Amino acid sequence: MKLVGLALLILALPLRAEPVAAGQEDEVRSGWPFFAFCNEHDEVERSMSEQADLLEQLGYDGYGHLWLDGADARARTLEDVGLSLFQVYMKVDLAAPRPFDPEALKKALPALKPHRTQLALLVTGGAPSDPDLDGKAVEVVTRMADMARPFGVTIVLYPHTNDWLEKSGDAVRIAAKVNRPGEVGVMFNLCHWMKADPNRDLGAVLKEARPWLMAVSLSGSDSAEEVRNGKGDWIQPLGQGSGDISGFLDQLRAIDYSGPVGLQCYGIGGDAKVHLEESMLAWKRLNEPEP
Repeated sequence: MKLVGLALLILALPLRAEPVAAGQEDEVRSGWPFFAFCNEHDEVERSMSEQADLLEQLGYDGYGHLWLDGADARARTLEDVGLSLFQVYMKVDLAAPRPFDPEALKKALPALKPHRTQLALLVTGGAPSDPDLDGKAVEVVTRMADMARPFGVTIVLYPHTNDWLEKSGDAVRIAAKVNRPGEVGVMFNLCHWMKADPNRDLGAVLKEARPWLMAVSLSGSDSAEEVRNGKGDWIQPLGQGSGDISGFLDQLRAIDYSGPVGLQCYGIGGDAKVHLEESMLAWKRLNEPEP
């Protein structure tokens, strides 16, 4: 009877793990959950299902999808291979009569619920870092958070070069004013910090962001000094460039960061399989235990 019971238990087990929830530590794989985004420059045309298969084969934990359009299909194809939709990127224009499309967001949210996806907001509509727009930003972000909350979907503010929300400090300022810990936080983007942030003390920037830090992105790159002087390449496959990515990861460990890490692939040409495989090999080397 015991053998029969064991056999029934085995048959009842799921054949595929549930998607890893965005923003949560991965209990199966070691280290931070690692996902890719901005792979739309792939010279090889792949369907969403083929892209999901590729990510799963290479060992990624999931993907970040650009814009609400197609987010439901992206979620399904990732679920089919046991991966997570970690983020969906959205544009918010504070100068527009409707800073975002509430109908499109409402339609997308049910598909994001199983993944506890983060909405990564790129905020435009004013001069970079202009605090006069803080009130409007808080109003819009609060409304979006109210819509997302019943679905377990959270919001991260995405600093982006030349946008109104350009620097990590801008994201921290707005997150603190919204003051909904765990629901509204910030994303630190290494490439945009190198390009646009006047605070050159990376450790200080990360320490300031830490209470609100819910996501991080990185890539291979040249040094921050080279990038700021216009002499360096700021987005490359991981493992390329003169930048100290190992040191950056050490800084994340120093503040006990435990959320997801996104691989920034914007503008990287060629076959995505090639650079994603290269980046995954570099990621594994970067996270090898010290001897």
